[in-house]
Amino acid sequence: MSHYKFIVNHLSDTDVYKYNMGQVLLHQFPNERSKWLFTIRSTNVKTAYLKDEVEYQLDHLCELKHGDDELNWFADKPWYSEDYIEWLRDLRLNRKDINVARDGDTLGIWTEGREVKTHWFETLTLPIVQELWMLDQPTDYDLGRKKLAAAVDKYNKVYDAGYKFTLSEFGTRRRASFDWQEEVILYLMKNCKAFVGTSNVWFAMKHGLTAIGTIAHQMFMLLQAIAKIRLCESQRATLDAWVKEFRGLLGIFLTDTYGVDAFLRDFDLFYAKLSDGVRHDSQDPFLWGQIFVELFKQMKIDPLTKTLCFSDNLKDDNVVDLVYAFAKLIKVAIGQGTFLTNNVGGNPLNMVMKLDEVNGIKVIKLSDDAGKCNSHDEDQINEVKRAFKYKPLSELSWMKDNPEAITEYVKGILKEHQLKRVWRG
Repeated sequence: MSHYKFIVNHLSDTDVYKYNMGQVLLHQFPNERSKWLFTIRSTNVKTAYLKDEVEYQLDHLCELKHGDDELNWFADKPWYSEDYIEWLRDLRLNRKDINVARDGDTLGIWTEGREVKTHWFETLTLPIVQELWMLDQPTDYDLGRKKLAAAVDKYNKVYDAGYKFTLSEFGTRRRASFDWQEEVILYLMKNCKAFVGTSNVWFAMKHGLTAIGTIAHQMFMLLQAIAKIRLCESQRATLDAWVKEFRGLLGIFLTDTYGVDAFLRDFDLFYAKLSDGVRHDSQDPFLWGQIFVELFKQMKIDPLTKTLCFSDNLKDDNVVDLVYAFAKLIKVAIGQGTFLTNNVGGNPLNMVMKLDEVNGIKVIKLSDDAGKCNSHDEDQINEVKRAFKYKPLSELSWMKDNPEAITEYVKGILKEHQLKRVWRG
């Protein structure tokens, strides 16, 4: 039986936030058991035929180890500890921890094992599935090159007009191919004035770029199931674990695991001063940005010392509009994925692989976008909503472009912070 070439050939061909979270897991939560589920959000697609080739690719993936060049790259970063780098030296993924099956016409993938190891499969499996899928799609790479050039021209015009921002490539998980992702990165390096780096560790190392990324939803979800942590306290406990590990480094926090309203109620002055900024990943980015600019102002923090990172399925026109809206008010960072690395036509899979259970307990991401919720269990969803007094960003839409309303909303949040400090004694 003939097979496609190996797609992932380096463990570091993945997003850097996996390494950041991996260190927290090793030091603070090394024995938690987890289950991850692969989900295809695209409708009316048949993927089961990929099963045998995916298994072949996973067999190869589980033979990989970090090389000395990769380990030396990590050793040069002040936030990675010596014991963690030595642990990475011995890391090899366990093939028995990941399963592949056919569920009718659909491809099924799930992992089960210790979270400190199983979590790596997410951002290493997704590019395998996507590249195999794209082999049967009507791709046009010349079209992709034209789209890329047109987008970069737009970005350079905005940048030259004095609206400074940074652009990072975030497209590993849904790239059309490994080779195309590298071509995109090389083009951005040569031609895009705002370009600063990539989320992909291998390409960052190979091309001397900054690896961009801090934390993902899985870290917040994990702490829902840790003994002695109340569900309603788990978001704050996640922030505390991160601060304990990195002591102010890697300070861009993700805001939408339970909706931005719940995040704001936990994100008090302590975290705001320690952070470099916040990342948006669902629902209206303009309202979200207006709220955080006002929050920093009301906290007496100069917004120009903080960063808003936008990363939710951005296209070129979205990027331009966001930069024009915020670049004079606060630092703006753009993390752009699929639009850059899978812009070659065809029908790319919209797919995710999400943490589903920890220690036998179901965990959930609510999100400000209901379509990104990973659960269909209404009882579970309602329990988490109650714990976090869930209010999706859509319920705050009436405040958009209404500075007075946003100010009053933020003042209410700060009042709640004050009451919590008094309550804690």
